[in-house]
Amino acid sequence: MKKLLCLVWSLMLVIMVAGCGGDKQTAAPQSGKTLRLAAAASMEKVFTQKLIPLYQQKHPEIKIEGVYDASGKLQAQIESGLAADVFVSAANKQMNALSEKGYMDKSTVKPLLENKLVLIVPKSGSAIKGFGDFSKAKHPAIGDPASVPAGQYAKEALTKLGQWDGIQYKVSLGTNVTQVLNWVAEGSADAGLVYATDAALLKDKVTAVAEAPAGSLKKPVIYPIGVLAKAPQAEAAKDFAAFLQTEEAMKIFAAYGFAQAK
Repeated sequence: MKKLLCLVWSLMLVIMVAGCGGDKQTAAPQSGKTLRLAAAASMEKVFTQKLIPLYQQKHPEIKIEGVYDASGKLQAQIESGLAADVFVSAANKQMNALSEKGYMDKSTVKPLLENKLVLIVPKSGSAIKGFGDFSKAKHPAIGDPASVPAGQYAKEALTKLGQWDGIQYKVSLGTNVTQVLNWVAEGSADAGLVYATDAALLKDKVTAVAEAPAGSLKKPVIYPIGVLAKAPQAEAAKDFAAFLQTEEAMKIFAAYGFAQAK
């Protein structure tokens, strides 16, 4: 009888252990890779609305997180330890500085896009019609030249045109080009200098009345791209960077007002 009871208990124990073992075999699905993109504020819409969704559709195992701000601020964040994989700057200055300091994989750094610096005014109208009379604006606005590439280009053009001295005491300096765009759109600034692509995003609220005159900028507005030297997802980063240089991606960039860099 005792042997029979022992046998029954042994069988029950085996069944219980097997049941528990079955639960443990149900493993959670593996999570995909997360690629971190650091890009100029003027690129946020094209990335979030079109390019990132399209790439993730092709590569569902990849999740892309973006950080968008003035290129100078992104440079500082990368130097302070931002774990980014891909950097797209609104000017060569920030990319070159990072490359010289060893933060970028130099073999991946390439010119990606070209933009234009434009003068915008509120849609309701303004007496400011061109770069030559920008200093006549009551509340002009540009990006802060200390960290915002659009602001650096703006200062260069205004200095060349003899307008810089006339605005220094009254100009509002945005922390990025998007802030300048919003100031003009809401009417708190009656004139601003931004990229053509930014003006196109709010064309129902602002009007681009002029492009920077020929000769006012020494070099065209180039957006370079590169993979970080210590990118956590180096291979995925290189693939994403290559995707952004395809004809398919360039058509999307063009729809947002960017031109392919020459």
